[in-house]
Amino acid sequence: MHPFRKAVEARDHAAIEALLADNVVFTSPVAFKPYPGKAITAAILRGVMRVFEDFQYVREIGAPDAADHALVFETTVNGKRLNGCDFLHFDADGKIDEFTVMVRPLSAAQALAEAMAAQFEQISREAAEQLTREAAQ
Repeated sequence: MHPFRKAVEARDHAAIEALLADNVVFTSPVAFKPYPGKAITAAILRGVMRVFEDFQYVREIGAPDAADHALVFETTVNGKRLNGCDFLHFDADGKIDEFTVMVRPLSAAQALAEAMAAQFEQISREAAEQLTREAAQ
C-alpha cells in the first residue's frame, strides 16, 4: 500500500503533511486556479477529510518506486456518490510536489464545490496559522 494512501486511510494529518513537498501545487477539481504551497494544500486536505463521507481508495495505479501514482477513490458528499482519482507526482526526495484531483459525476462535483466553499474560511485560517508558525521558527 502506498504511504500516502496509508496516511489518508488512517486519517493521519501529520503523516499526510509530512509527505508534501514545501513547493507542492494542488490542483482542485472544482477551482480554476491551482493552490501552491504546503500550508494551503495541507489545509485543503484537512477540509476534504471533513466533507468526505465513507471515503475509500479502491485502486492504486503505479509502480511502488515510480514518480507518478494514481489513487482511485469513492466517497459521498452531501448525499451524492462521487468517484475520483488523486494523481500524485513525487520529487527526487520522495515528497509530493504535484497533487491533482479529478472527480465525477458533475452533480457530485457540484456538491463537493459547495461543501468545500463552506470550509474555505477555515481552510484559509489554518493555512495562514501554519505559515505564521513556520515564519516564527
